[in-house]
Amino acid sequence: MRVHICAMGRLKSGPEKALIDDYVQRFERTGRGLGLTALTIHELDDRKGGGMEAEAALLERALPKGCVLVCLDERGKLETSPQFAERLAGWRDAGSQDVAFVIGGADGIAPGLRAKADFSLSFGKMVWPHMLVRVMLSEQLYRAASILAGAPYHRT
Repeated sequence: MRVHICAMGRLKSGPEKALIDDYVQRFERTGRGLGLTALTIHELDDRKGGGMEAEAALLERALPKGCVLVCLDERGKLETSPQFAERLAGWRDAGSQDVAFVIGGADGIAPGLRAKADFSLSFGKMVWPHMLVRVMLSEQLYRAASILAGAPYHRT
């Protein structure tokens, strides 16, 4: 199963990008033998400043056809890392070819796109900067792969 992070905004060189690149590489090494093949990040820009609806249109165009759609949203479900790993494995085991995690811009994800989501995930009741959410998500994806592989990275 291919994993995609579709996010508004582009990361420049810096600590966040370095962390994401590291976790993507770790995920791909760990996930390869688990049927989790690639982790691709799609960065999108709303150059015209059309707001949430324009961003939603860009995000929808970036989604792989037939993917499991997951929105990152503070109103979403809170899960432990092992629960998240089980959910990822469940999508894989159900035969999903692609899962796409959507991270909106500064104002979040448009309600219409949120309504289309197969699942909404929250990293807590606090609102996080969307650039940090990419780091947190890429780390949790690597952690999930590590849990599924039985590696000692995750300690309970």
